[in-house]
Amino acid sequence: MASSMKTLLHDESRYFKSFNMFLDRSNEHECIQVFIDEILPGELASIGDGKCSFNILGVGSGAGAVDLQMLSKLQLKYPGASINNEIVEPSSDQIHNYKVLVAKTPNLENVSFNWNKMTSSEYENHVKENKENKTFDFIHMIQMLYYVSDPAATIKFFHSLLGPKGKLLIILVSGTGGWSHLWKTFKHQLCLSEFSQDITIQDIKEYLDSTGLKYQHYDLPSYVDITECFTEGDKNGELLMDLLTETYEFSKTAPPDLKAEIMSFLRQPECTTEKDGKIIFNSTMGAIVVEP
Repeated sequence: MASSMKTLLHDESRYFKSFNMFLDRSNEHECIQVFIDEILPGELASIGDGKCSFNILGVGSGAGAVDLQMLSKLQLKYPGASINNEIVEPSSDQIHNYKVLVAKTPNLENVSFNWNKMTSSEYENHVKENKENKTFDFIHMIQMLYYVSDPAATIKFFHSLLGPKGKLLIILVSGTGGWSHLWKTFKHQLCLSEFSQDITIQDIKEYLDSTGLKYQHYDLPSYVDITECFTEGDKNGELLMDLLTETYEFSKTAPPDLKAEIMSFLRQPECTTEKDGKIIFNSTMGAIVVEP
């Protein structure tokens, strides 16, 4: 089985097609936008303390849309402040898209951008090798801890980069939603890489509790329409299944019995509900804001 199935990360182009299809069929960005609009300003209120400049670090920022939304909230909270925005992103295409977005976004005169084409672990090695001692007022890691081999060590490192009033934002899938049920059940069949693809926000809470670090937790209810997954041969459905299983061309490479088992499992109430003839997957997320 493992010889024919490959991680979706095997093909970056296919990954982004699958990811964009997921975003198109879900309310994830809207859900994160609500968090940015209603909760983030309150969290950012305590990082200022008379400061007139801020260091921000985005880890796995992708094409930058969410980054710029958060920067706009920081600008509103601290008008006229200068902002140094550092980005860690391994995809050249995503960095290009980020730069294009910055070029056409107004009111960024006081913001400088520094893109690092590297993974989070490469960035960690870079910082340690160069003995850099910079600190950040706000670090965000949104939907990226699935792609590291040791999430606890990754959090520990980036938390160590926080300034005295800094905060670390982590967003991942909930420990009670459909993703968690799917991946906890089929972890051994679907984990085709060394990464922590089955991690949830509940795992992060347990780690933080073990360290004694203080944090705030927020639920971010979200969903995705996966109706097309249940139409044999539907190209959009196949892309969605690739993302749900993190498997390259899952519909073509998964053994028939595993495919049938997962398709049946996705219809369970722990994963989906049916509304107006559509099959709605529970993709609820959680956000954690960690104190220094």
